[in-house]
Amino acid sequence: MDVQLYVYDLSKGLARQMSGAFLGVQIDAVYHTALVFGGIEYFFGAGVQTCYPGATHHGKPMEVISMGRTELPIEIILEYLESLKEIYTAETYDLFLHNCNNFSNDFAMFLVGKGIPDHITSLPQTVLDTPFGQMLKPQLDSAMRGITQAPLPPLSRPSSQRQAVPIVQSTSSHSSTNGLGAKHYEPPTSTVHNITKLADLESLLSSARKTCAVIFFTSSTCAPCKIVYPAYDDLAAEAGRKAVLIKVDINQAHEISAKYKVRVTPTFMTYLKGEKENEWSGANEGQLRGNVRLLVQMAHPPHPHSKLRLPTLQRVHQTPVTYSKMPPLDKLISKMGPLGTDPAVTALKTFITTRQSSGAADAPLPSLPQTSAFIQHSLETVPPPTLFPVIDLLRLALIDPRVSGYFASEPSHPTIEHILSFPASLNDSCPYTLRLVTIHLACNLFTSPIFPPLLLTSPHLSTPILTLLTTSLLDTTHPPIRVAAASLAFNIAAFNHCRRLEGGEELLPESAQVELVAGLLEAVGREEESREGVRGLLLAVGLLVYGAEVGGEVVDACGALGAKEIVRGKRGRGFGEEVEGLVGEVELVV
Repeated sequence: MDVQLYVYDLSKGLARQMSGAFLGVQIDAVYHTALVFGGIEYFFGAGVQTCYPGATHHGKPMEVISMGRTELPIEIILEYLESLKEIYTAETYDLFLHNCNNFSNDFAMFLVGKGIPDHITSLPQTVLDTPFGQMLKPQLDSAMRGITQAPLPPLSRPSSQRQAVPIVQSTSSHSSTNGLGAKHYEPPTSTVHNITKLADLESLLSSARKTCAVIFFTSSTCAPCKIVYPAYDDLAAEAGRKAVLIKVDINQAHEISAKYKVRVTPTFMTYLKGEKENEWSGANEGQLRGNVRLLVQMAHPPHPHSKLRLPTLQRVHQTPVTYSKMPPLDKLISKMGPLGTDPAVTALKTFITTRQSSGAADAPLPSLPQTSAFIQHSLETVPPPTLFPVIDLLRLALIDPRVSGYFASEPSHPTIEHILSFPASLNDSCPYTLRLVTIHLACNLFTSPIFPPLLLTSPHLSTPILTLLTTSLLDTTHPPIRVAAASLAFNIAAFNHCRRLEGGEELLPESAQVELVAGLLEAVGREEESREGVRGLLLAVGLLVYGAEVGGEVVDACGALGAKEIVRGKRGRGFGEEVEGLVGEVELVV
């Protein structure tokens, strides 16, 4: 998609005419910016807002700047946008410190890998550097809020972002499935996939080859069809990721209608594990509900673990372990030597300290492309014993989902791949501090919802992170490394566990799960010192095994490795009641 920057002048030309006399400096405009792609304009005012391009109360833009193209899927973009909404709220708007241009800059870096023009982002500081601007700051901020946060004109706003941007597949529900019955989790609503192209239909059926699917053949002129539309929507929400529910208007999809030989509407076809299971016609709501629910039950029979009382393992763990403790930054940077004066380091330090003291809303992002280039250069030129301050500085920045989201969108992920691979490249000569801070950084990647799927499915990331994890779990010299590795194992296992409970396709390959379980069990058997380490290790084992395929490789590996005896061996070792309870739960599933 092409990405454009819409630039508006909030002063309507007055700034150019009067700024020299009032401020003593020439200002061409009071800039308001928005990003436009996919037929939607995104901007920050009364929170993060959307409208059709050029449809705001600001009128037509004074300039349209091409920012380049983004190849990111719209689902990933909207996921990142959700993280921005937590920072760019109506309450945090500030004309000088936290405005629409900061939002556009952050969003642009994620989309196209570069920020918006400097003369726009630097304008507030230009004004504040004048005596008159500093004196009138409160009055200007208050006066401009009526413009920057004014309501959008009627009919200018898309009914929803996901409807406004064309995508083939709608977002699925996160309801508990797979026969596992997740507790303490309220799923969002799923949607029906409206399809007109044969290729899209076949793609959806292929995605349901391990579960089930329903095709509802309807037509715009079929009155009985419309009677069961609400029931079909309800069933989609109820099924979540257990099933793929599709709707095809045969008046708009002649190729599909011909292939499937649909003669009347409504007609329903169901598929189980990739094979056609049933077909019927008629607008019988009771028959529809009964057939679809039976289909889902056949695709997802209750798992034996769901019948056990396992409060910890049956809970969805959505909060990752992160490492946000900030050391004295001046002391840390001094260990970099001459690198400590690099502009990228200065910008990172300013961002981290501002975010720590004033919050994310008051901390504009540094130039993340510049940060990426600095990190990669350091990995190639700095001796390993003095490299850890560089990695630690990035570790602190990655706490912010805007930063972790940017590195998740970086093409081919060279920065993170290089960091995760570096300890293994040094073999046994990797310094303790460098390995430890690399594990901490890997944990902080989970602050962005975009990163975990990449870490588990992209070989250039999954291989180094699993190598880093499995080798660190068995470190016999440094307990902090084992504890940090247990935290990383928990983050990976918890994400995979969530996917399993949701009924979606697991992202961590079964072979990788077996390797990880084997490493975790060996680490559990060895760990005698750290209560925190034992707890993390046991929880990671339990989450990986809970709900695993009966008779699958993970369950077989547990049997072959004597998992029950290893876990049971942690009873009565003085690790506390919580660990004792966890031992009991994990023992039941391994």
